[in-house]
Amino acid sequence: MGGYLIGKFEGALSMRRVLLFLLSGLAGTLFLATAAQAKGPDPADFPLRVHILKNSSRSRHARESKSFGEGDYLDGEGGADLFENGQPTGFEFTYSCIDPLRASAAYATYPARWKKRGKTLEILIPQPGKPWNMETCELQTTMRPGLAYAWNDQDDAVVEQSAAVFKAWMVAHRYDPEKDMDDPLEDPPAAAGTPGTDSSSASGPGPK
Repeated sequence: MGGYLIGKFEGALSMRRVLLFLLSGLAGTLFLATAAQAKGPDPADFPLRVHILKNSSRSRHARESKSFGEGDYLDGEGGADLFENGQPTGFEFTYSCIDPLRASAAYATYPARWKKRGKTLEILIPQPGKPWNMETCELQTTMRPGLAYAWNDQDDAVVEQSAAVFKAWMVAHRYDPEKDMDDPLEDPPAAAGTPGTDSSSASGPGPK
């Protein structure tokens, strides 16, 4: 009888050890996964915002890539607005990245930072199917001081405009992507202009 109880007690201890081992393994896996995710880019390090209005790209296969063993690259070019210190500035860009780069949806923007001021912007792109997992893409820029881009509904095209006019539209519509104000007012004060070739020709920035 004593041996039977001792056997049951040892068996229970064994099961408890197995359970503790499994729980420890699970905790370790979760810790490694969290640590791996933490190694990714921190959005807080990308204070600027980029609104891409036009973009075209082509696939460059692995054998054409920058170094052996890399995946397919996408080479492309386009036009966008940079928001820095509350001011909009248009720019043209070229890029070569693995993750797809798409025109901004509506008034949404990409987090960005300067890698080489006036020459190279680094933006964050959410991976397809994993929006929480961000990858970087470098844009080689040609800045357009004093100008900005906007979507003209009337012509169904991207147009150039004065950065000052665009800024006035931002103020009137309370649009400031750097402050997470990316949902502009639909009915601003009537006296305020809108971006475009004149005060009535465009409804504001938008995707191509």
